[in-house]
Amino acid sequence: MRSTFSMIIILVILFSCSNAKKTVDSGYNKQLADKLGADEYGMRMYQFVILETGNAKIENKDSVNALFRGHLANIARLVDEDKLIIAGPFGKNDKRYRGLYIFKTESKAETQKLLQTDPAINAGLLKPEIYDWYGSAALETYLQYHKQIEKLKP
Repeated sequence: MRSTFSMIIILVILFSCSNAKKTVDSGYNKQLADKLGADEYGMRMYQFVILETGNAKIENKDSVNALFRGHLANIARLVDEDKLIIAGPFGKNDKRYRGLYIFKTESKAETQKLLQTDPAINAGLLKPEIYDWYGSAALETYLQYHKQIEKLKP
């Protein structure tokens, strides 16, 4: 009786494991994984940038507004060039954190070069900190949907 019960438990475990593997493997799309640069875990390296308040003090509001219009236009350009996949501001916080970027670049040096095209960073209104970040290679796929729901363009 005990050996029959043990055999049933072993069969249930083996059956469960084989079904679980089929469930995980059944949705894999090699072409998509390759297109997105995914590794075997479906992940890839990105450059994560935290934007802090810079040290520049510009009193002229028109100048500040023009710099931030240029900042938004630069974001749109980098998205169009398929380099930037996430950008957005933080809510008020007790740090000097203003926003973040996630770049689909290969190195911090490449990211730094792209950040130098941002007028608000160049003027010292924003200060970037760059980190290597490992995340889902599918992260960038949300952009196609964002373009469909965005009413105002920068």
